[in-house]
Amino acid sequence: MRRADRRRQEDGLERAAQALQRARSGDLTGLRAILLGADLPVVVDELERMAPAQRTTAFRLLPRASAVRAFQMLAPAVQADLLGELGSRDVSRLIADLDPDDRARTLDGLDHDLARQLLAGLPEDQRAKTQRVLAHEPETIGRWATPELVSVPKDATAGEALRAVQEGIGAAETVYVVPVIDPDRRVVGVVSLRRLLATDPEVPLASIMREPISVHATDDQEIGANVVRDHGALAVPVLDDEERLVGLFTVDDAMRVLQLEEDEDSARTAGTSRLVKPYLSTSVASLVRSRIAWLLILIVAATLTVNVLDYFEASLEQVVTLALFIPLLIGTGGNVGAQAASTMIRAVAVDDVRFVDLPRVLGKELATGVALGAALAIVAYAPARFFTDGQVALVICLSLVVVCALAATAGGLIPLLARRFGVDPAVVSAPFITTFVDATGLVVYFLIAGAVLGL
Repeated sequence: MRRADRRRQEDGLERAAQALQRARSGDLTGLRAILLGADLPVVVDELERMAPAQRTTAFRLLPRASAVRAFQMLAPAVQADLLGELGSRDVSRLIADLDPDDRARTLDGLDHDLARQLLAGLPEDQRAKTQRVLAHEPETIGRWATPELVSVPKDATAGEALRAVQEGIGAAETVYVVPVIDPDRRVVGVVSLRRLLATDPEVPLASIMREPISVHATDDQEIGANVVRDHGALAVPVLDDEERLVGLFTVDDAMRVLQLEEDEDSARTAGTSRLVKPYLSTSVASLVRSRIAWLLILIVAATLTVNVLDYFEASLEQVVTLALFIPLLIGTGGNVGAQAASTMIRAVAVDDVRFVDLPRVLGKELATGVALGAALAIVAYAPARFFTDGQVALVICLSLVVVCALAATAGGLIPLLARRFGVDPAVVSAPFITTFVDATGLVVYFLIAGAVLGL
């Protein structure tokens, strides 16, 4: 079923692309029919794949409600491009239709003067809500918290709470989770809409509310998203420093945060910067900028390998055969280190491993590295013996065991140390660990060669 759904989605995208070709000659009927009949995620995917002029044409064909929902799902950089193509009247109307938290993140991606102009053109209540969201630091939960919600006093009954939901549902982003507050707007509990509907109207709210799962506006956005995910919540109250209610952090926003964080971690692990636009909407210059800085740093780090080779040049001159197996050793060590680092970065990200677990991690990775090295050494001995004598083959096998143990231990250790010192573990990416293992692996290789061969 999933494969069939995916195929239907791909067919829809293909038909949309064909309709775009016709749209260039003025035939917009086919494009409109395709966009109106497609699921919204399919529409958003196609919009992000289009060139700016095509995207604007397609976006104008969407009904207003669908256009607002599609705009909210676009990447911020794509949103900025689209606003630059639309007329000022369309832009003002679109910004006004957004929820305050979505509007704040959109304004963040715009030119400062344009953002200020659009903010000033909003109705007073919407401008005030948006400014409250913008007052929070970027990448904190406060930037994702919607102030459009329904809250009820703790001394209300279930019936009174339900009436409050019915009266406020038009202006609220979600009503599935209703915060219960005291006179100082401190959250004392939460109650679900389902519970309100199933409870006798005369029952006091205090008897059916449950202990709130809450986050603070100053918390990192990834922390808040993990709270929502781990508790399976539809929304959680967001509190200020004085424990007062400032908004709700909803599950759809939490999933978007986790996707953004995963994209960023994946990019850093690969030694690049996260793309702010979908790949097909990203220019070659942007791709170069996202990769060049990391590559320059890695080139500098790779000079360690050159220095090691220079230091052991005399050993290489005596046993030239040793040079044949350098790529095998450093490649294997780099791969083992990258595997360990990727596993540990993920474990740290989901709070599966903490710094107090460092001794266990080191023991586990050391044992894993030794086992991997031993297995590879057994496999490698026969090919090595074919190219060289028994002593050099022994050097290679011993080096594989030590290098794999070193690489696995470093891959497990460095992300934990990075988190301990407040650095994103993903920054300590696989290419950096590979470069480190290359240099240290060569030192190990030549030291073992010196001991076994008497160099």
